[in-house]
Amino acid sequence: MKKLLIVLSFISILITSCLNYVQDTTIYPDGSGKMQINYWMKFTDTTNVATILKLEIFNPDSVRKEFSSPFVDIVNITTYSDSTDSTVHANIELNFNNVDSLNTVNAFAQSRFSLEDGAASQKIFTQFIPPVTTGFGIDGSAYRVTYNYEIRGDIITHNATNKSGNNLTWSYSLSEIGKGKTISVTFKPFKLKETPYWIYILAGLVLLIVIFFLVRKKKD
Repeated sequence: MKKLLIVLSFISILITSCLNYVQDTTIYPDGSGKMQINYWMKFTDTTNVATILKLEIFNPDSVRKEFSSPFVDIVNITTYSDSTDSTVHANIELNFNNVDSLNTVNAFAQSRFSLEDGAASQKIFTQFIPPVTTGFGIDGSAYRVTYNYEIRGDIITHNATNKSGNNLTWSYSLSEIGKGKTISVTFKPFKLKETPYWIYILAGLVLLIVIFFLVRKKKD
């Protein structure tokens, strides 16, 4: 993540518009989940598009390398330019079996994902947003990073900038991040759905019917 934002800082030399990073994550009761990342920038000159798409953070092979891990499943990676709004995008979709496994992804080397046990069957989730130095007189307020989390559980406490039901959002300009921010939420996971009793009853009936016809066939 830090490497990504630093590279984005240097790319700003080529453009004058803001850069954006959006991370949408769902955390399931068992600690597994899915994530979709979309980062994009506006360009003011179409001649810059080909150059931008050749950069490491928009090259599909390079992006895959940054997000590859034996413990994370990459579902899809797409990079493209959109002439309708003069933007260049990168989309990454991935699944993970455990929040901690995200720490094995090179792009998240500084993020310090954590899901620990709390009191009374509660869980405490945190993610660190590292500081980024833009330099070159670039205004950090021109950047935006947004983290959207859907928590499958009863939310007890959080430090999100916005909450809607089980959806939490942390949104900052890079200048607001300062020396770093820590996303934090304490929640009580929803109970994993148990197999309904009628499934067992139906399976038992099917088994009895099969046995009945097998016995009847044997007698005939």
